[in-house]
Amino acid sequence: MIWVTLVLALREVRRNALRSFLTMLGIVIGVGAVITMVTIGKGATAQVTREISSLGEDLIMVRPGADRPGPGGVREAAEPFERADVEALRREIPGVVAVTGTAGRSTTVVYGNANWPTTVTGCDADYLTVSGHSVAEGRPFTAGELGAATPVCLLGATVREEVLGDADPLGVRLRVGTLSCEVVGLLAERGESSMGMDRDDTVLMPITTFQRRLAGNDAISSIQLLAAEEQSIDVVQSQATALLAERRRIQPGRPNDFSVRNVQEIASTMSTVTTTLTGLLGGIAGVSLLVGGIGIMNIMLVSVTERTREIGLRLAVGALENEVLLQFLIEAVVLSALGGVVGILIATAASYGLSDLMGVPYVF
Repeated sequence: MIWVTLVLALREVRRNALRSFLTMLGIVIGVGAVITMVTIGKGATAQVTREISSLGEDLIMVRPGADRPGPGGVREAAEPFERADVEALRREIPGVVAVTGTAGRSTTVVYGNANWPTTVTGCDADYLTVSGHSVAEGRPFTAGELGAATPVCLLGATVREEVLGDADPLGVRLRVGTLSCEVVGLLAERGESSMGMDRDDTVLMPITTFQRRLAGNDAISSIQLLAAEEQSIDVVQSQATALLAERRRIQPGRPNDFSVRNVQEIASTMSTVTTTLTGLLGGIAGVSLLVGGIGIMNIMLVSVTERTREIGLRLAVGALENEVLLQFLIEAVVLSALGGVVGILIATAASYGLSDLMGVPYVF
């Protein structure tokens, strides 16, 4: 009975091929859109989580200003850190591999007739260890250069290409903002982040040089700590929080005017955000599935109206009403199933191509 009805349904679909195709089109688009959106969203989530985790599971980031709840990630204003805070963390927190304080600003690098807008970051020797940067050519700046605020710098690959071209960067003096600076090293290429930011578009210089000759103040905008693998990152984080609260004279029971977060927390937050956006996109795309279902319903209603003579003949020769109803339901299921299969095939190809184009993992 079911097999005979299925054969009849397939015959009816083939007999009205164009109408069947147009009927299935809504399901094809709906299935394809949902799968493609969710696949790209899952890939973006995996990419963001992987890139944040690549910073190191033992990395702790400290920033002045407490996180304020609400959209936009607004932070409350607070006094910046000082180099003495960095030294105190390095000296008094056990089990820390490296501690670095950084400050940055947007500026323009000029060499001859070439110029390039970029970001210059003032840091110390531990920054390379904490950030994952490495020196491809030349050397990092020394402790002596850090103490004397010597105007030296390390160039990212993008800055080198845009300003110096193929010229040897080592020993070249170029202007960073208003400061004449000697290039002592070239950073290894890291490429773009998942957010589309060029991680090679940067200039590093000693924090003392940046503060005295570019910024004109002693402010440090962020501190990063790298805990030893054998240490509990939660313990190190709580110790750093307590020490900074004491140094900034925050009374017990009062909220801190700074935030301390580890990479695992940041990765979890970003994963939650991207998962929510993926669900939202999937829900929006899912509306087309509803539209496709309504389209099939309408076509089947029209089909029943057109085939009243066929229905009457079947009832006259002994068919039951339930059997006639079953035939039309199976035709609807066949149209939905065929549309779903085609939609899956299209979505697989589309999501694979878009994943490759956007540089995110393919997570079907």
